[in-house]
Amino acid sequence: MNHVVAVRALCEFGARTGDLDLRFTPGTTAQEGIEGHALIRTRRAAGYESEIGLSGEFKTLRVRGRADGYDPAENRLEEIKTCRGRAESIPDNQKALHWAQAKTYAHLLCRQRGLDRIHVALVYFDVDEGRESMLVEDCAAPALELAFLALCERYLAWAEQEQRHRQSRDQACQAMAFPHAGFRAGQRTLAESVYKASCQRRQLIAQAPTGIGKTVGTLFPMLKAAPREQLDKILFLTAKTSGRRLALDALALLAPDDSASNTIGPRVLELTAREKTCEYPDLQCHGESCPLARGFYDKLPHARHDAVNASGILDQRRLRDIALRHELCPYWLGQELAKWCDVIVGDYNYYFDTSALLYSLGQERQWRTALLVDEAHNLLERARSMYSAELCEADIIAARPAAPPAMRKRLDALLRAWRKAFQDQPQAYCAYEEPPAGLLPMLQRAGVAMAEHFTQAAVAPHPDLQSLHFLVQHFLKLSESFGPHSIYDLTLSPAQGGRNHSVDRRLCLRNMIPAPHLQERFAAGHGCVLFSATLTPWHFYRDTLGLPADTAYVNVAAPFHAEQLDVRIAGHISTRYADRERSAGPIVQLMAQQYRQRPGNYLSYFSSFDYLERCAQAFMLSHPDIPVWTQSRRMSETDRADFLARFTPEGTGIGFAVLGGALSEGIDLPGTRLIGAFVSTLGLPQVNPVNEQRMRCMEQVFGKRVAYDYAYLYPGLQKVVQAAGRVIRSPTDQGVLHLIDDRYLQTRIRSLLPDWWQVDYDGATKNQTHERGDTV
Repeated sequence: MNHVVAVRALCEFGARTGDLDLRFTPGTTAQEGIEGHALIRTRRAAGYESEIGLSGEFKTLRVRGRADGYDPAENRLEEIKTCRGRAESIPDNQKALHWAQAKTYAHLLCRQRGLDRIHVALVYFDVDEGRESMLVEDCAAPALELAFLALCERYLAWAEQEQRHRQSRDQACQAMAFPHAGFRAGQRTLAESVYKASCQRRQLIAQAPTGIGKTVGTLFPMLKAAPREQLDKILFLTAKTSGRRLALDALALLAPDDSASNTIGPRVLELTAREKTCEYPDLQCHGESCPLARGFYDKLPHARHDAVNASGILDQRRLRDIALRHELCPYWLGQELAKWCDVIVGDYNYYFDTSALLYSLGQERQWRTALLVDEAHNLLERARSMYSAELCEADIIAARPAAPPAMRKRLDALLRAWRKAFQDQPQAYCAYEEPPAGLLPMLQRAGVAMAEHFTQAAVAPHPDLQSLHFLVQHFLKLSESFGPHSIYDLTLSPAQGGRNHSVDRRLCLRNMIPAPHLQERFAAGHGCVLFSATLTPWHFYRDTLGLPADTAYVNVAAPFHAEQLDVRIAGHISTRYADRERSAGPIVQLMAQQYRQRPGNYLSYFSSFDYLERCAQAFMLSHPDIPVWTQSRRMSETDRADFLARFTPEGTGIGFAVLGGALSEGIDLPGTRLIGAFVSTLGLPQVNPVNEQRMRCMEQVFGKRVAYDYAYLYPGLQKVVQAAGRVIRSPTDQGVLHLIDDRYLQTRIRSLLPDWWQVDYDGATKNQTHERGDTV
């Protein structure tokens, strides 16, 4: 057989009709599904068969799957679906899909066992009530066969088209030439390492400097490896919109739109956040409210056909054009097309989040998927946020007025338990190794009460109530996998909004080490490359992100020369918190001296807005003739663009910014747009209770020897090197970098700086590092 498809995928492709209906209906977890199926089996009579392997053929198509259950005594095939609430609340289009699956299994069973008729049952099991609802149809085998043949005919035509596309895609990748006359310095090393990692199904950490063309240098070898490794998908995952744009531009260069050629290259899809693609943000996602949800599945086949046969990249603009031409929602059309595109460019969360679309599809459809993780130094913090959850008393209080009486009692009980659990907390912040006794069961009961209400309500759920339900479910889900990698902590703060209660209690399940959550994501990939200009030391990222012990590492040599960047250490200045007030004067003097020596555009980075404002004010008072502009605390996209617009090739002045913020990475100011930078900090995270708990977790998991470095030192210096990387963007740039703090004199600090930097010392000698000691 040339084509193989699972029953579920076959029915999802050909049996869905009607509206897109995303009215909120509480779902069940995978574990609840497993337990629900097991419980139903215990209720059946002796002789009941479960998990029956079935398969059937149509021309060159093989259909296979496992039926949930069959009762020989009743001649009844059962398709079991776990749910919350009444079966009547399940949308009709979803039931139609369930019937298609059940009847497909019934046909395969009839064919296998020679049955003329069979009872086909949909069994909906309410996991909260333990209640079954059974819908039964008596079906003749010939009618089931006709429905099966119609589904297969429709799918086979598509599968044959996809097979032709796959052959054409592979030919295009094999013939693909590097898009430039030659590789840049270091780019060939990067490309060779990526190709080898894919062919060996290895994970690779690649530190590669700015300016070598990392995007092309990773995409090109992965596309070349795709035919050999039979890759189904290449996922280019980014932290920011700018990274997506660079990837799409590189793919347009690698696989240009050539309508005259008979060889069609890889299909490329850009996935964009829902809030940036929704055409009717004030409407709800169902056919009775939104016109682009109405008849979605009826119109999908034609839109899908047009999209996969369109020339060029399916970026946000082109996808929107196709969707609106067919009167469909652009966001949900993109979700559907992810099944049929070869290269997908999107945010980290599409693969690494708790409910990630691309990871779920890959597991369900058994894709061979290669991962390219851009600016991978960002993944650690992003993953921590993905696997953290927060609940505050204010959320419960806000939802209470919208709750019906029965649910309000549950919320009141939750509030009482909540306040009692933390009434004896002696200080504003406390960390806990486990949740207070009895609190999780109260959260579970409140979650069940909200779920029951949503399944029975005739109107859309109140936003505050629905938001609380999502928060509770996310919190409970992460609590199931709680371990040494996370903590519970509670913060007490003054209540807002003039409430009677003087204190608001905020409970957080805070992930510190995302490694256990990400391990299975990396293991599922057919090779994974994490690349960035700042991945030193590489074992820190391997350990905290959960990469395997045999992960490969390559440190690509920079294409720059030491003569391009004059790196100076101001070892006579301390920027420690206790020294900041007296450090402002020397910093201002150093900055002014550098500016007057070589006027031009500079960036000056500080550890906090308070420090920034103190030094900026001192600078403007002392040197009012030098132009100054500063980053604001809540800078909008427009304000950020205006800040960067001041850096013109002929401009002069100093921009003040906070290290680690929106202006310390992801910005490109080549040539004379930026000729120097000052970094008045070591970048270390603030010493506070949360970061101290993070260090404790690091010690518990990785040992005391590396705990401080993993919690403070490495994250800090990564931000310093990122910011410093704004100065030299090409082999022709020239600039200066001032590292302002005596700790930069320490041997182990200098060892973590880029090896192509040649350091000079201002106000201190190399020998002073021994006098001061190597203590950060």
